[in-house]
Amino acid sequence: MSVLTLALLGPTASGKSALAVRLAVHLTAHSRPAEIVNADSMLVYRGMDIGTAKPTEEEREGIPHHLIDVLDIDQTATVADFQRLAREAITSCHDRGVVPIVVGGSALYLRAILDEFAFPGTDPAVRAELEAELSEQGSLAMYERLALLAPEAAAEMQPMNGRRIVRALEVIALTGSYRATLPEHRYAVPGVVQVGLAIDRATMDARIDARVDEMWAKGLVAEVAALAGRGLREGRTASRALGYQQVLAYLDGRCTEEQAAKDTAAGTRRFARKQLGWWRRDPRIVWVDALDLPSPADLIEECEVRL
Repeated sequence: MSVLTLALLGPTASGKSALAVRLAVHLTAHSRPAEIVNADSMLVYRGMDIGTAKPTEEEREGIPHHLIDVLDIDQTATVADFQRLAREAITSCHDRGVVPIVVGGSALYLRAILDEFAFPGTDPAVRAELEAELSEQGSLAMYERLALLAPEAAAEMQPMNGRRIVRALEVIALTGSYRATLPEHRYAVPGVVQVGLAIDRATMDARIDARVDEMWAKGLVAEVAALAGRGLREGRTASRALGYQQVLAYLDGRCTEEQAAKDTAAGTRRFARKQLGWWRRDPRIVWVDALDLPSPADLIEECEVRL
């Protein structure tokens, strides 16, 4: 039987995690064990459960999940780190005769894991100097510098995302340029079939709004407050997660709780649209209707045909 690496992608609240478990349960029941490899950059953090919609132990239905709860909130996970860890998990699955199901909502992380994707080097001295300038000048000033040096790269970033801006400026300092576009579509992992969950914009927006309401009802504010006491604000990556940065703003008195919820929903909608834009440029993705999914057996058969 052919080696299969199944990748599930789609916008927030499209049902990726639940479908991944359904497929893994189906495969395992038919003597073809499967495990899930997380490709969401925020599910790696311990304690960030509600705001990331992290699947509970019950929702995982006994299926092993890799790259969930592997870092503390004050640790930083780079895309290069994620690539290495995810590929190690995928290779382990293949070596054991297990089907890896890669699930994530970020085009960048999925491309880094699945495709030939090399990262420019880093220089601690250059990075330290840029981070010092970021602290002194603020992200907006650094963003304006990036816009002058690499306008296309700046257009793909948020002006307040100091970490990404610093990284782009570091790459420019070391290589003389920064490529804003992703590399060509060429898999580095064997047997990849990407399945995308298609959902109309109105339904997607409604689901995102409902998810944010559910996050608040489940106690997101209390979760963030507890994490803040454990160093969330010092976490360069974790503190910028959607929902978490907005609740921190509320806890710090910079907005009302109602505004924090609205900002979370709006930011999530923007993120979902951006990711869909990236994915629509990838002709290799097999799109299925998130509201009318095929049976697990039919979907697996379709994937096998694509190999």
